[in-house]
Amino acid sequence: MTITLTDQPFEPGALVTAFCAGREETGAIATFVGLARAEKGAAVALELEAYPGFTDTAIGEIMAAAMTRFGLQDAQVVHRVGRIAPGEAIVFVAAAAAHRRAAFEACDFLMDYLKSRAPFWKKEHGPDGARWIEPTDRDRTDARRWD
Repeated sequence: MTITLTDQPFEPGALVTAFCAGREETGAIATFVGLARAEKGAAVALELEAYPGFTDTAIGEIMAAAMTRFGLQDAQVVHRVGRIAPGEAIVFVAAAAAHRRAAFEACDFLMDYLKSRAPFWKKEHGPDGARWIEPTDRDRTDARRWD
């Protein structure tokens, strides 16, 4: 299980390749990559704030829960912090399991947590200034289905 918070761009394909390496007993790996959107010109950058030692610990706790809940062999989260341009990867989630359903569901579970409950503070910068972003009603509804 690995958690990385980084202010540097990352290459999702390289992360998938590395995560898949040497898995002779793994039957399935599911991944998710989230990208920053331009919001039709309304966003020139997304800015994420996190507190090292707090944010990564909270993510680690939910990852440990996912490992148990879905019987995972391994999981990885890489999440950007700082300023992110449209088109850049914000988040990478990977789950390794014996079977596909567990890997898919674990990725979905982890993303619902990261999107709506993880301790990140998000600000969108656009031509009209900056505004804080909160989880949407849909984000909250998606996360509640795991409760």
